[in-house]
Amino acid sequence: MRLLPSVLAAVTLVLAGCSSTPATRFHSLLAGSGTAAAPAPTRYVDLGPVGVPAAVDQPQWVVRLPDDSLRMLEQERWVAPLRDEVRAALLDGLRQRSGVGDARTAPVPPGDVSRVRVDVLRFESAAGRGTWLEARWTVAPGDLSCGISLREPADTDPLALAAAHRRAVNTLADRIGVSLSTRGCPA
Repeated sequence: MRLLPSVLAAVTLVLAGCSSTPATRFHSLLAGSGTAAAPAPTRYVDLGPVGVPAAVDQPQWVVRLPDDSLRMLEQERWVAPLRDEVRAALLDGLRQRSGVGDARTAPVPPGDVSRVRVDVLRFESAAGRGTWLEARWTVAPGDLSCGISLREPADTDPLALAAAHRRAVNTLADRIGVSLSTRGCPA
């Protein structure tokens, strides 16, 4: 009878191992820790909350399959709500490549602070086809309104899709940086 508890424990462990789910992977739109130090800001931006489509503003990824159906990938998740990830990545890109500081977190010298509003209209992952980012942004003062539509190639691997989304958001940050510098929409 002493053997029965040990056998039951072993069977329970084996069954638990068979029914375990794959580990959840977390992804970020921010570049890895190997980025260089940003230059001191030469101008400042007040980047408001970023709007994203409700269908993708959730932790789990939504991927379009080749037959145009959608699948939620429970094990692939953004590390933060997508709207926050996009905002953080845009601010990081503006800081790194355009010398723009965040007016909400830094002491801002007297002068011009641009207010930027970004609305992501489309943030799509398509298995085997890549990613699609469509966004509009406004800059005030000046009432400038610009837009962009970007496609980035990627295969079906979630790591490749995450890298494609990072490239697209970096391009969006670069275009916003150009519009802040020139007070016009980039070509």
